[in-house]
Amino acid sequence: MSQPALELIDLTKTFGDNRAVDGISLTLPKGRFQALLGANGAGKTTTMRLIAGLLLPDTGVVKIHGTSIADDPIAARRTIAWLPDEPLIYDKLSPVEYLEFIAGLWQLDRARAEADAVALLETLDLWSVRHDRCEGFSRGMRQKTALAGALLHNPTILLMDEPFSGLDAAITRQVKDLLLARVDGGATVVLTTHVMEIAERLAERIAIVDKGRVRAEGTMADLREAHGKPASTLEEIFIDLIDNRMTV
Repeated sequence: MSQPALELIDLTKTFGDNRAVDGISLTLPKGRFQALLGANGAGKTTTMRLIAGLLLPDTGVVKIHGTSIADDPIAARRTIAWLPDEPLIYDKLSPVEYLEFIAGLWQLDRARAEADAVALLETLDLWSVRHDRCEGFSRGMRQKTALAGALLHNPTILLMDEPFSGLDAAITRQVKDLLLARVDGGATVVLTTHVMEIAERLAERIAIVDKGRVRAEGTMADLREAHGKPASTLEEIFIDLIDNRMTV
């Protein structure tokens, strides 16, 4: 069996009296599209920040390609892309300048970075505005610019926190296609979303988190079998699980 791309082993994280993450364990192989679902405050974003190394767990281990992120955080972060729900870009820069800045931070080969930047800007339909300042961009354009920056160093693990929030249908399709292409190329995507239809259509496996714990995890077929209704939608399964009417 090949080495997993990502392993979460009994992760916990507490803020004051709130146990935000309470013993989460997941193993994700290379080329997996994994959705992480839960109500607000369920622990999804905290889990993503633990994976990205932005937070340290109280207990437990995050392994990136077999290596604990605590043992070699710099090497681990080089393989990860983190896209938060609010795009973090510099308003006074254009998309081209922003990607040049990102390439410098990662110390990427200049010629390769320029070629990859052109490809990303064209794929995400940003080429025509590549020299415009980001301060005048819509949320969708800002989200796509941030996504281009996240993907520039060709990460093997993509952490996407509500990447489709506020996007119109055309932009959503562009982002979906790009993520699926990365998965086909062997990257592992972990996605949070409140849009159940997106998770149901895109993700190979879905983990439902409630009060810091994984309450259910598997393919849609697995979740439907546990739910006892083969025609159930993900929304129906999610609501029953969170309302404690379903036991997995």
